[in-house]
Amino acid sequence: QVQLVESGGGLVQAGGSLRLSCAASGRTFSGYAMGWFRQAPGKDREFVAAITWRGNSTYYSDSVKGRFTISRDNAKNTVYLQMNSLKPEDTAVYYCYVQRFDSYWGQGTQVTVSS
Repeated sequence: QVQLVESGGGLVQAGGSLRLSCAASGRTFSGYAMGWFRQAPGKDREFVAAITWRGNSTYYSDSVKGRFTISRDNAKNTVYLQMNSLKPEDTAVYYCYVQRFDSYWGQGTQVTVSS
């Protein structure tokens, strides 16, 4: 059974930092891209960042580019999202995913940025 477990969310003041982690288990994830989406109250889920299997390519939404950094450790089947210079508009539930021919999602972790 595939499981993705996020951690690292919480409450932080504007301008602060958080580091999210997502550990995947239950199968081999060779060749899988990994990434993050987020969903704020009353809004659609939106793409945040993604990273290829070998980590040689990363992708970011315009809203987080320059502030967030995605990375991964394939030995641990884990993807990370370093979030700096956080803004109140970054407040959302953050979901990690893995994707190749199929996709799997985590249950989400809450990030709240106070002004």
